[in-house]
Amino acid sequence: MEDSRIIELYWKRDEDAIVQSKKKYGTYCKAIASNILHSNEDAEECLSDTWVRAWNSIPPKKPGRLAVFLGKITRNLAIDRYRKEHSQKSGAGQLKLCLDELGECIGEQARLEDSLALRELLSDFLSSIPQKNKDIFLLRYWYMIPIDRIAGYYGLSQGAVKMMLKRTRNKLREYLEKEGELV
Repeated sequence: MEDSRIIELYWKRDEDAIVQSKKKYGTYCKAIASNILHSNEDAEECLSDTWVRAWNSIPPKKPGRLAVFLGKITRNLAIDRYRKEHSQKSGAGQLKLCLDELGECIGEQARLEDSLALRELLSDFLSSIPQKNKDIFLLRYWYMIPIDRIAGYYGLSQGAVKMMLKRTRNKLREYLEKEGELV
């Protein structure tokens, strides 16, 4: 079913909207949650929360791209769940690693998900770099995909992926410093 039709079902408050969302984007959203949470049960709960959040958000929101909208909901819910579960203990996993790596270029105090200006700068930066670098950056820092999986997907060594990410982070840091976002 087309995204526009699914969104129309949400606006009509037809519960088939959730059924169609699950059918079309369930695997995609579960992959996002699983990459962050590393627990099938937690990912399933996060997925259930995604459908509820989508139901409560549409209307009034009318997403332009349903996949991105649902993916963002899932990602935010998974990060919140991860933080809650790991607030008292040092957590392992990709989220901590990714945030530590990004902390090198956006600063330790910056909260990527809270800063509209930083989001806009990041979007501008990503549109200025080669597509492969952008894709690898997003796989690592948006979808929290482990480096070994990214390397396998692109047929690169892990060292090559790490170096590409490091160079991209360095360019991002330089870009943010130039734009006055970092001091």
